[in-house]
Amino acid sequence: MTAPLAGDDLGVTQPSADARCPRTHRRLPIFRGMRAAFAFFTRIPVGGFPYDDRELAWAAAHAPLVGGVLGAALGALDTSLLPLGAFAAAALVVGVSMLLTGALHEDGLADTSDALGGGHDEDKVFAILKDSRIGVFGAAAVAVSILARAALLGQLAQGCLWALPLAWCAARVGPVWLMALLPYVTPARDAKSGGIVGAGWRQALVAAAWFLGGAVCAIGQGWITAPRAGFVAMAVAVTTALTGWRYYRRVGGITGDFLGATEQLSEMSVLAVLAWPS
Repeated sequence: MTAPLAGDDLGVTQPSADARCPRTHRRLPIFRGMRAAFAFFTRIPVGGFPYDDRELAWAAAHAPLVGGVLGAALGALDTSLLPLGAFAAAALVVGVSMLLTGALHEDGLADTSDALGGGHDEDKVFAILKDSRIGVFGAAAVAVSILARAALLGQLAQGCLWALPLAWCAARVGPVWLMALLPYVTPARDAKSGGIVGAGWRQALVAAAWFLGGAVCAIGQGWITAPRAGFVAMAVAVTTALTGWRYYRRVGGITGDFLGATEQLSEMSVLAVLAWPS
């Protein structure tokens, strides 16, 4: 089972690296982190366990890379399904995306919506986050997310080939910055994602660099203009700032579920920017 960035209730099921882990791996956590990113943020069986805490922290830095790779594959799938209709193709692609990621971020959005919508104090928020059941707030939030993303991808149509990798990459930058800026506040007895959320400033800068590289590539290919790329970055920054402020006001920091919610909201905001008529 993979261990998500979002969804503290799912948890990390693989043991941390210890003396059994090869010495060379321990010396290069940034590169091992790339493999760990695919192992923990997708259902792709890349193996490589066990990973230590440094490698897991670097996995967060490479989350935008994972998003870009999956987005490219899904963009190609969407293009091949367009004869069915733009919206039908987009809806199927959103479904496949959840299979590839194990619906990690959707789970985070659902739990966060239930917790912040129904929790009147800090203790209640954490109690709801720990509960595996989905309430009205969570179900409504996931429904809106799926419908909004499918509609926006349908609007992009052929543009999904380049828009999906860029959007998926960009949406995963904000959560890494939240890791660097805010404390991880899940109670120790419930914490399952401590290694993953150990990212700091270096990891946040690497995550931003992945998006910058993707944006430069898209501009160079003529898929997107520099001003629109700037609006994409602004959408991610605003979404990250607003959600981070909300999390800090409510519980004083972040949880894995909160990070998943930020990713989902960022994904919708970026797709809206890319789908907006010129």
